[in-house]
Amino acid sequence: VVSVKSDLPLVSFTLAFVGGATSFEPADKTGVANFTAQMLSEGTASKSADDFSNAQQLLGVSLLSSVSNESATIGFTALKDRFDGALALATDMLLHPAFPADALERIRGRTLVSLTQARDNPNAVASNVFSTVNYGATHPYGRVMTEASVKATTRDDVVAFHQALFRPGRAVITVVGDVSPVAVKASVEKALAAWPAGGERPRFDYPAPPPAAARTIYLVDKPSAAQSVFQLGHPGPNRYTPDYYALQVMNTLLGGLFQSRLNHNIREEKGYSYGVGSGFSYGRGPGAFNAGGGIVTAKTDSALIEFMKEIRGVQGAIPFTDDEIRQGKDALVQSLPRTFSSVSGVRGAISGLYTQDLPERYYQEYAAKVNALTRDDLVRVAKQYIQADSLAIIIVGDRATIEAPIRKTGIAPIVVLDANGKPVLTP
Repeated sequence: VVSVKSDLPLVSFTLAFVGGATSFEPADKTGVANFTAQMLSEGTASKSADDFSNAQQLLGVSLLSSVSNESATIGFTALKDRFDGALALATDMLLHPAFPADALERIRGRTLVSLTQARDNPNAVASNVFSTVNYGATHPYGRVMTEASVKATTRDDVVAFHQALFRPGRAVITVVGDVSPVAVKASVEKALAAWPAGGERPRFDYPAPPPAAARTIYLVDKPSAAQSVFQLGHPGPNRYTPDYYALQVMNTLLGGLFQSRLNHNIREEKGYSYGVGSGFSYGRGPGAFNAGGGIVTAKTDSALIEFMKEIRGVQGAIPFTDDEIRQGKDALVQSLPRTFSSVSGVRGAISGLYTQDLPERYYQEYAAKVNALTRDDLVRVAKQYIQADSLAIIIVGDRATIEAPIRKTGIAPIVVLDANGKPVLTP
């Protein structure tokens, strides 16, 4: 896919792949996708890691590689006259990665240190426990990287993951910038001529999440914590729900903007937090609805009451005003020019259309579809997609201080978990 943007002598290039960790990562090797993304820049069959880095510096480019749950990318932005050189490096990275053993051990060691640090990070703990509680350890959306999976990952696992995922049959190549479509097509086809054909797009046949439980507070003890980290939510819709636009506007008002209901109440009016918010993660499977943030410990119970009040509010208890709805719509529509303000922004937007199977006129129709929504639409989706009576409420904080006050709110029973989401036996 080529888009000509000639105001600056820049070219942005991306090789994007449909499919990622949830499709190609073995369940007992969670983390191999992350290892692979990092190791792609550790040299090729003809260049050491230092040589590869020096080659990028000489061209003035930085080759980036990433693997997420459902996609992967290799890309760069370069001056027009450096494009062919940068493309040759990207092709070398894609087709001939060295995956040196010493780099694997260095990355493994760094990752293990990060996991150790994460056990002391309430935000990381809350995120992992949220995934485990809502999806279970066997669901692709519920898997988390552990010390055991990191230690078990071998170079052969990295090689196998790379060979499984990075196939042309699931690739979308996007070029944006000061180029001729005919000339750049010829350059790309020549650079990738040796890439063996093959690969089909994964089907993303996710299992259903565990059945929704009654609203429960899952408390993880973090002794002497200065704040409590909240994550409230449950599995939600996929990216292709017909209510996507209504959900976007509704969530913008609930927790997407700085002046959203949640942040205005809990941060600006009450002063309980430096910032709270909410969002839908979507994806090709049942991505989660999640609301939360860090709350000063002494106000944990009060903040919980306010979270529930604002969730009930968008479901009709506190009607949306005309000004509020207009502000939410304007915030979404007026963000579009920023998306298309750079070659990399245009490239990301276009690539997303094709890797996520969205209509080609998605951006042309976006404003009209957002502006056509009514107050009733927003209330309906808030009721349908936020199950207030089935929320999993994760709170990581000082149990000795916060347990009794949050129990007194009567909002939900409390289950005490450890940092891995396992039940803690209590007297």
